[in-house]
Amino acid sequence: MRKSLTVALCLFAASPALADGNADAGGIVFKKCAACHAVGPGAKNKVGPELNGILGRKVAAVDGFNYSPAFKTKAEEGWSWDETHLSEYLANPKAYIKGTKMAFPGLKKPEEISDIIAYLKTFPAE
Repeated sequence: MRKSLTVALCLFAASPALADGNADAGGIVFKKCAACHAVGPGAKNKVGPELNGILGRKVAAVDGFNYSPAFKTKAEEGWSWDETHLSEYLANPKAYIKGTKMAFPGLKKPEEISDIIAYLKTFPAE
């Protein structure tokens, strides 16, 4: 609990910087994600869903991907991926959405989170 609060406070304090991430640096950070997720023209679902157009997209909305019950619940609650949800999820996926199937432990550096969000913004929905 304390660690989650610390991460949340760091993200809140860094929120002005989150809007100014470096997409090129985010492409390097995304290599940590690429084993399970794809972006770009023709991206397909892998172990995780493809991430084109993720910002602004409803949670659990990629056709053909089998989401966890936790994600389906968030979708029923009307969640969409905005920068706040995505930032907090990327910092600690299992704490932010309990029951997620994502094995990745999270990104610990706020600048990596802002960079990967900037990178993901360069891939609109197809």
